Amino acid sequence: MKNDHNDKQKPSERVPCDRRTGVVVPLGALYSKKYSAIGEFPALAEFAQFCKKADLTIIQLLPVNDTGTQSSPYSGLSAFALHPVYISLTDLPEFSEKYSSDKSFAEKYDGFIKNNPYKNRYDYDTILNTKIGLLRMLYSATETAETGNPSEELAAWIQENRWIIPYAVYKNLKWKYMQSTWKSWEDRDRIVNRKEIAARWDGTDDKKEHLFYAWTQMRAAQQFSRAADAVRKAGIILKGDIPILMNEDSCDAWSQPDIFNQSLRAGAPVDGENPKGQNWGFPTYNWKYLESTDYAWWKERLASAAQYYGAYRLDHILGFFRIWAVPERDTTAVLGHTEPYRAITREELHKAGFDDGRIRWLSQPHVGTGVVQDITWNYESAHKILATCMTQLPNEELWLFNTNIKGDKDIYGLDFGTLCNNDAANRIREQLAQMWLNRCLIEMEKDMFVPVWTYTSSAAWKTLSGDEKKELQNMFVSLADDEQKLWEKQASDILSALTGSVGMTACGEDLGVNLPCLPAVMKANNILSLRVVRWAREWNRDGQPYVPFSEYPELSVATTSVHDSPTIREWWEQDAYASSLFAKTYASSFGSRPDEYKSFTPETARCILSAAAEAGSMWCIHPLQDFLYMNKSYWLEKPADERINIPGTVSAFNWTYRMPAPIETIEKDDELIFNIKTVAEKHREE
Repeated sequence: MKNDHNDKQKPSERVPCDRRTGVVVPLGALYSKKYSAIGEFPALAEFAQFCKKADLTIIQLLPVNDTGTQSSPYSGLSAFALHPVYISLTDLPEFSEKYSSDKSFAEKYDGFIKNNPYKNRYDYDTILNTKIGLLRMLYSATETAETGNPSEELAAWIQENRWIIPYAVYKNLKWKYMQSTWKSWEDRDRIVNRKEIAARWDGTDDKKEHLFYAWTQMRAAQQFSRAADAVRKAGIILKGDIPILMNEDSCDAWSQPDIFNQSLRAGAPVDGENPKGQNWGFPTYNWKYLESTDYAWWKERLASAAQYYGAYRLDHILGFFRIWAVPERDTTAVLGHTEPYRAITREELHKAGFDDGRIRWLSQPHVGTGVVQDITWNYESAHKILATCMTQLPNEELWLFNTNIKGDKDIYGLDFGTLCNNDAANRIREQLAQMWLNRCLIEMEKDMFVPVWTYTSSAAWKTLSGDEKKELQNMFVSLADDEQKLWEKQASDILSALTGSVGMTACGEDLGVNLPCLPAVMKANNILSLRVVRWAREWNRDGQPYVPFSEYPELSVATTSVHDSPTIREWWEQDAYASSLFAKTYASSFGSRPDEYKSFTPETARCILSAAAEAGSMWCIHPLQDFLYMNKSYWLEKPADERINIPGTVSAFNWTYRMPAPIETIEKDDELIFNIKTVAEKHREE
């Protein structure tokens, strides 16, 4: 793989010592007169000229990998392939001749431009589908499509990017299966190895189709490389975003299953806002296998990114220490556990006074007959229904789930036939799914147990004596101490191997993390942490004051907002206490008149950004929206419409934000440029 930046620098050499101010923007959000439907790779070069004028020396992008039918940039179908939606058709070398010689193509392209004028949110599905159709038409006129053999240019590119082989085969199969998940494919396509993938690539039947995906990726890489070069020449660092997880429907999960643990899904444990935790649906990593390969796949991934970027953001860096792993057959994350983990043995429980019956009571849900009888109002039918998925304990009205029930997905799939009506069946399944979660311990493997995150809420826990509870809690504390050491070692091994393999500056998304070993491991590997100014507060103190900017660590990135949060305008207007406290705390930036800034104005935006410039962080990187607030003509009517993503929702709104004015306009906005330069200068001199 070609990688001019993979220079094996020492960590201390990878971190620039200069203080910089930058901007975060999704690539699709860029808008210029030439790139009006959606932001495209070449638009970066235009945007870099504005940034240079405004003294913004970092441009941070959201991920730009292929996500298929999903608009979320964090749902990648490939760790390496770029998203074809960002290809500029008119900048392709095949475009001009095709447009002038093929009336059908010209009409379709003109219709695409006419039907997709600039809007505040772009139509992801329509633009993607139309572009793929136009790319196929352009490809059909190439030498490669005519002969079924790669051109000299394409052959050389394929040789340098061997990941394209499984990706092209995978994408062609996705096309044939109408984009359905590879897990639903026929066995001959679903279960493959590298040798079989290579044979399919070399086969004649689908060769032209495979080469279409290779040609598309080559053209995308060429456009992105030219744009990245233009950014560098402008004296600007281009910063990428590396999602830690891959979609379970990705090419990588299909072609390299050993990398992933397909029996587990990543997520987050129960908290106040998520009473059933978060199940993200992405497979976890098989770190033992990856270690045996010296983390080759991850290193390849970073080397690929280093072709374009000078810095990168590691999404959810906590996941390199430990991930919250959820059984694949569960829909919730209640019965998740940390990976890696330490477990309590059955022998240890015996020594603590818990016999096998007591251990079963703690680790398996016991369902009373009444749970179903209260719905059916019939004792005999309740027994028959329970017998379809459970086994009754001798001489008791208690039942245990059969071993074929692996998660609540299996419960929701139960068919009770004629034993009850549909309404009762739905209620019974829901009740049984709730009971499935009701346990104190999880048996991870034979005779090895870990506590459920919500163990104190379980029926079993509530029946224990005070001494029994104390014994278990002492065991849990001991586990937690051991796990801290385990997590620290895992992250140290992984992150030192990865960050040392490329010359890019590493930044870690460590929001909301309360892991004692994390800061030291990040510092040891010169990974910049993240500080969101509105959340950098001393939450345990009265009034929850803001952490002084002078206390932000040098190895950090300060930012006013992130893609999952409201912009500063929406935050200021929604949280009166926090905004008022911010203005009073940083009164010097607000002209010593904080009460004048209760309403959000362009001056308020300037003051917030000016205050953030005081951060001790090496870098300050803010969303484009927050900078544009310094000119009210760029505001949308509703601040919520300026968000990038609303977590926990799936809609056409998410991830489709466009900047409110073309690059040509903001590049001529001398007042805005002056204000941004003032903020950048203040940060540079702090």
